Amino acid sequence: MRKLAFWLLPLAAGIVVALAAAPAPADTANVLSSVDYNFVAQANLGAPFQIDSGRIAEQKGITPAIRDYAHLMVVSHVPVVDAFNEVLQRKGLTAPPNPLLHGAYDAMLNSLKAEQGRAFDRDYVDGQVQYQEGNAALFRYEIENGTDSGLKEFARQTLPKIEDHLQRALKLASATNGTSPNASGWDPSALRGDIWRLASADLAALAIPTSHGLTNEERTPDGS
Repeated sequence: MRKLAFWLLPLAAGIVVALAAAPAPADTANVLSSVDYNFVAQANLGAPFQIDSGRIAEQKGITPAIRDYAHLMVVSHVPVVDAFNEVLQRKGLTAPPNPLLHGAYDAMLNSLKAEQGRAFDRDYVDGQVQYQEGNAALFRYEIENGTDSGLKEFARQTLPKIEDHLQRALKLASATNGTSPNASGWDPSALRGDIWRLASADLAALAIPTSHGLTNEERTPDGS
């Protein structure tokens, strides 16, 4: 279940990116395109997850390198959260719910809380590699296909940080596992079928509807 939770994150990002390719609604001053809508639903949860998981790893990581990386995740994502919320507030938007991704994050946090020692370090770093890869793909898709200038600019400014974090995570994974992020001996391909079935079962919960954008009726004045 622990590995399933870690693999669900990049899969979820991939599904949303795929669904975002569906025909977008007509752009108006009061509607977000489906790509932008899906991006908001994803990005709203990602940075807070990095802060929460980083705080756990700051306390439980057994090597200074893991603890230093975790601290970087905390301090670097606080301004990301602030910048993202500023974009939403400026536009009078509130982020839509994303139950499946929220559940995946909760499962990963609970797994980290239950683990100790080298198993914790290995799984935290392996999860970070998968997270950063999926997150980079999500932000690139918004940059290339989004229509809202504010969200696209936020993605442009944030993507270099994600790519830097990915490179750091890959180096940590090599040092922690000896060779690669999957050097612990488990076969991720054996889990893919079950993950796809799990994601497909709740696809409606994961996929923000692509037949309409975010209208004024779904917004709050303060973006909260």
